[in-house]
This record gives sequence, C-alpha cells and structure tokens, in this order.
Amino acid sequence: MANSIPKTFINELQDRVDIAAVIGSRVALKKGGKDLQGLCPFHDEKTPSFTVSPAKNMYYCFGCGAGGDAIKFLEEFEGLSFTEAVESLAASVGMEVPRAQSKSPARDLAPLFEAMRAAEGFYKAQLKTAPQAIDYLKGRGLTGQIAAEFKLGFAPDAWDGLLEALAGGVRPLPSKVLLEAGLIGRNERGREYDRFRGRIMFPVRDGRGRVIAFGGRLLGDGQGPKYLNSPETPLFHKSRELYGLFEARKFSRQLDSLIVVEGYLDVIALAQAGIRNVVATLGTATGEEHYRKLYRYADEVICCFDGDAAGRRAAWKALEGALGHLDGGRRLKFMFLPDGEDPDTSVRRQGADDFRRRIGKATPAIEYLFAELTQGLDLTALDDRARLADLAAPYVQRAPSGSSLRQMMRARLQELTGVGGADAGPVQALARPKPLAGEREGLAPHRGRRQGRRRDGLPVQLLSLLLKAPGLAAELAPADVDLLADGQDSPLFAEVIRYVAAHAGADAAQVLGRWSGQEGHAEMLRLHQRPSMLDADGLAVEFREGLERLRALAERGRRSQLLERMRADPADEKERLAEYMVLRRSAEAP
Repeated sequence: MANSIPKTFINELQDRVDIAAVIGSRVALKKGGKDLQGLCPFHDEKTPSFTVSPAKNMYYCFGCGAGGDAIKFLEEFEGLSFTEAVESLAASVGMEVPRAQSKSPARDLAPLFEAMRAAEGFYKAQLKTAPQAIDYLKGRGLTGQIAAEFKLGFAPDAWDGLLEALAGGVRPLPSKVLLEAGLIGRNERGREYDRFRGRIMFPVRDGRGRVIAFGGRLLGDGQGPKYLNSPETPLFHKSRELYGLFEARKFSRQLDSLIVVEGYLDVIALAQAGIRNVVATLGTATGEEHYRKLYRYADEVICCFDGDAAGRRAAWKALEGALGHLDGGRRLKFMFLPDGEDPDTSVRRQGADDFRRRIGKATPAIEYLFAELTQGLDLTALDDRARLADLAAPYVQRAPSGSSLRQMMRARLQELTGVGGADAGPVQALARPKPLAGEREGLAPHRGRRQGRRRDGLPVQLLSLLLKAPGLAAELAPADVDLLADGQDSPLFAEVIRYVAAHAGADAAQVLGRWSGQEGHAEMLRLHQRPSMLDADGLAVEFREGLERLRALAERGRRSQLLERMRADPADEKERLAEYMVLRRSAEAP
C-alpha cells in the first residue's frame, strides 16, 4: 500500500516505547505488583480496573474490556489515526517514520502545518486591534474567555495583510506553501491575495489540536458569502472534519453523546453555556465519513436542525448518511428548533436548561424515519400501506445486517403495514398496486395504452419541470394535482406529483432521493436531467402555460365523453346537453 509504514518499524517502535510512560503521562497510575493500575479513561468507574503491563507492553481494563498496545491507546485516547499515533510515538523516542517504497512518496506536511499555525497567530493578534470585530462578538453574547479558548481571530479587510506578514516576516513562508494551504489565492493575472478578508476567523483543528483549516464570518457589507471555509487541501477534507470536536474531547474524554449543529457560533455559544459536547459540520451535509468519526467518540449522536424546510431536508440527508453505522448500540436522534431559532439564539434567550430539556425530547431515528415516510399516506387504506412498505424497504436494507436497528425497523414496518421488512421478502413486489378491475398488466389506467407510450406527453413534460423545480407545485390547486397525477404513465409518477404538491419545501434532491433504488427511479432521473435552456422564471412560465393546455385538454375530453353519452342514450340527452353547454361556455370564457 502506498505510503504504508513497514511492519519491521512498528515492531521496533513497540520495543523502544515505554507504554507505562505513554499512558502514565495521561492517566494517574499506581504500582500494583508487577503492573500499574488506575481508573479507566474509557468508562466511568470508582474502583480501579485499568491495568498497564510494561512486561507485556499492553494495557487492559477488566471493567469495559478496552485493551491494546501504546499505538491503540493513542488512537482511542487522543482520537488519532493509526499513522498519527505511530508518528507521535516515534517522535517521542527520536525515531523517524520510514515509508514503504511506492510510486507516491510520502508528503512532508510540516510546512503546511507551520503556515496554518502562523496564520492562526496573525489572525489572533489582529482581533485585539479590531473594535468592529470585538463589538460583533460581544453582541453575540460571547465572552473574552470563550473567544480565547476557541482561538478566534480576525482577518483584516486588506488584499495582502496575511500574505505580507507571513511571506515577509522573520521566518518567511513561500507563497506556494500559503497557496497550497488555502490561505491565499491567485487570480488569472498571477496576482496573489488573501483568501480571507474582513472576517471573524474560526480555526478548525484535527484530533491533535493542529490547525488544518479556517472558517470566516463576513463583517459588515463586505463582498462575498457570509461564511467562507478553507478549500480542500492536503490537510483539510470538509467531508471528514467536524468543528469543535477537539475542544469537546479536550473538555471531556468521556463523551456519552455528541450534538451536531450547523454553525461555528452555535458550537461556541453552547460551549459557553456549559453544553460542551457539540460539534458542527463545515458547510456540508452530515455524511458517512462524519458518522464514522462521531461514533468513534460517542454512542449517541443528536442532530440539531432548524425547524424550517431547509432544516428538514438537512435532517433527511443526515439520516440517510447514518443508517449504515447504527449498530453495536449506536443511537441517532433528531432535535428540531422552532422556526427562526438556531442553537445560538435558543440558548441565549431560553437558557441552557431549556436547551437540555429539548435535547432530552429529541426524536429517535426510527420514529423520525417513519413519521416522514407516512406523511400524506392513509394507513387505513391497503394501497397506502403497501406504498409505505415499498418506500421503507431501501432504508431497512441500509441498516446494518443483523443489527437490532434493522430488526426494530422491520417490526415497526410490520406493525404499520402488516408487511415485513426487506429481509422478509420482495417488498417491492408486494407493495406494487394491483391493476384496477378491467385493466390489463402493462396498460395505463383507463387508457388502454401501453405503459411508456406517452412518456413525452404533456403530463410527463410537466412532471419533468416539477422535478427540476419542485417549488412550482405551489401553483397547483387540488383539482390540478388530481388532473396531473391522473395523466401520468405510472403509479410512481402519480405518487411523485402528489408528494411534491404536499411538500412545498422539498427540493429536487429530496424528491429524487425519496425513491432512490426503486423501479422507475432511473426514469425520474432522466426527466430531471432533461436539457433545458430556461432559467427559473422561464421554467415557471413554461409550467403555467403547460398547465393551462392540460386543463383545456381535460375539458375537451369531458365534452367529448358527454357527446358520446348523448349519442348512446338519447333519453338522457336534455340533461347531458345542458351540462355540455356549461362546459363549452366555460372553455370559451376569457
């Protein structure tokens, strides 16, 4: 494997490292015969059950079963990766870590870490002389103590303040290093400039406390987005990192749970209020890499979101990313704040105790999953129960095989529908609605046309527009929803229409993701990706005009049906004629 550490070096390192010294510098140990004993750092206990054996070069806890060598201890205690733990131990005994021969030699990241450390010092010093930034932080209720703990800083509103300080200082750093670290940018003319300008600066740290990135909050009416993060660099990958995790673990090595919020200031405000087990994602949805890291440190994760449509969408994405990791006693819950509130404002207005009460009432993942899936369904109706089974099947499959979570999801699904989970059989086949009376398989309802023959008809064209911009559904009256749904080629498309109409805040990703893995999803993607040169306004105009054409076609169809009935039943001609004339006058009205 590229950049792998030779096993011979690992063995030599283990021989040279004093495991008692490594653990003893972090955990209070007392002599107990040939071994050392102390309170286990990995679980709460009053009587020592944690033992370190220098002779065997290992540790073991008789209470929780934690055990291993010095490398394993640093991985668990410090939250380091295997490579980071090896590098830390090697440095402590003066050894240099070799790498196995490969086409991709190991990168020396020391210059990048040095650049980030220097930038942190620069931003911190600038904050002291920036009254506008200090007033802003005070206005958000932050104290100087909490600002110092999180090492907050300020990037002056100048094109080259950081560049000049770091590249022209006592120990100048090459601009190419600053560029690779994401601290500066370079325009098309080759001019270099500070990436962060006029912003409150939030350092992002790795498991060892080293700065790997920054987030910047714009002050005043400056140009650019309100929040700006470092770009992807050799040190920083936003899909893996969590702001505040180092500070949370520094405060407490025993984390029963971790609360995931969306903003830097949310983390800091909650920490100041005494709620220290809080982290934030870095401008991206909570994904699988985040959960892999979160569950290394706590068995319970509570995702806290705003109660608006955007918060609900973020929660759904977070749920999808977590399902594969919920085994071995791991738990996931969701907490929604009232519209207009975020954790920062909530804890300042209502206090820490109120926020903790809300945490205690967080919704477990399974309850949230089925609450979302059952929206708009009537579970007293057989078809809707079958549809729920079909909707839930992919999520049951995502849960770890053999896990208690999957068993509970199957039990809950059977309770609601009478149909077992994905492991119990082909749910999709069971849940597919049966043909209506007189309708042959493969034919669209009431039309006698083969499914797919009308894929590019007007109703499907309108579905394509809705998949591009679900917000257009806000213009649909209940009668329009029925008309558009009845005109679709498949029950799935009709279901999509009714879902979009009932969920005004849904975006395209949420709509498409809801039916991921199901029959017909590929066709939904095709319709969503159908090329269009129209902007948002153009899509709206095309949708309205198409909807008017569909209404006109429906009225024409109803008139044709009435004419046919009048011919077939002359005795009823007078009543039918009156109805026909009403329809005709309605169609001719301006």
